[in-house]
Amino acid sequence: MAETERTNTEFANSGGAWLELRRMMPCTRKWAYFDHAAVAPISAPAQAALVEWANDFAENGCADWPQWAQELEQVRRSGAELISAATDELALVHNTTEGVNLVAEGFPWQEGDNVVVPADEFPTNLYPWLNLGGRGVEVRRAPVDEGRVELDRLAAACDSRTRIVAVSWVGYASGWRNDVDALVELAHSRGALLFLDAIQGLGVFSLDVRKTPVDFLAADGHKWLLGPEGAGLFYLRREHLDRLRPLGVGWNSVAHAYDFNCVEMNLKPAAARYEGGTYNMPGLAAFGASLELLATYPTEQIAARVLAVTDELCERLARLGAKIASCREPQHASGIVSFELPGRNPALVRKACREQQVLLSCRGGRLRASPHAYCNADDLDRLIAALGSC
Repeated sequence: MAETERTNTEFANSGGAWLELRRMMPCTRKWAYFDHAAVAPISAPAQAALVEWANDFAENGCADWPQWAQELEQVRRSGAELISAATDELALVHNTTEGVNLVAEGFPWQEGDNVVVPADEFPTNLYPWLNLGGRGVEVRRAPVDEGRVELDRLAAACDSRTRIVAVSWVGYASGWRNDVDALVELAHSRGALLFLDAIQGLGVFSLDVRKTPVDFLAADGHKWLLGPEGAGLFYLRREHLDRLRPLGVGWNSVAHAYDFNCVEMNLKPAAARYEGGTYNMPGLAAFGASLELLATYPTEQIAARVLAVTDELCERLARLGAKIASCREPQHASGIVSFELPGRNPALVRKACREQQVLLSCRGGRLRASPHAYCNADDLDRLIAALGSC
């Protein structure tokens, strides 16, 4: 089944298939968790990896460091497989912001160049570009209506000096999911490159960078990828490796990284040149464990499940009198549902839900629910009951 072909019948009939993933999420013992678009709970395998690392380093110090370092390469392979990239096109970074800045600060800008972004981007995908103002680079913010990113508006903002179009795969407040193929075509047809902030899509929706040639991509693992904060991915197409000026260069940026007596500026011929210093070893180990867990489920099935859960949620919210703000058209729906309860203060509603161990967020003046594939009918019951009691 394609990721956009889903029904409420599918939601009702497929819950059992996700019981094993649910068992891998300790948070379900206490919480009805609808906040993956903010910070997700980590999986049981990620928890175990953190505990194992802590125990090992407490008892043995760096004696087993080489083993942990080797396991980082498995994390890189898992991340590359997730988007069908080559391993040498992937860097292990601390967060999405780091990835954005590698492009923003490393690109060979000329005064008068510009970047095009949707007006309602998350600050992570705005400030690094705005910071280029001192170098004569203009940021053009294309108008957006209720979170809808219209391609013609992005296109109208581009001209011959547009170097990068920077867009989030999924809008953090609205849940609007962009067609990445269309974004790539738009940027490339204007002679620009595409930077994709993938944090709200990766882990739920499929992306094959061989077929959909985005130029740069960044995503932290602490949302839909069910990893801890401080561990994420940065991808750049191999052909752009020497186009970006290396940033954060350190001992780990060079091909002879472990030969500390050799001081030669011989950068790694891979995206790993951006991993200049010491890694967040425990965070990446935990991130890798969650990547391996999610890899046991075809991404198309995760997408179909998340969309079925959010469809059911929207129907139940509507019966409660809520106004759904998120677009639920199949090609643009995501795991984010933004909604209003007329006459009720979103912050107070969120607080009341939290007191009932139901977690969701407020964004853009509305409530925002973001369930994952392991969320089930019991979670929905708890959410609707909590909202109804506010």
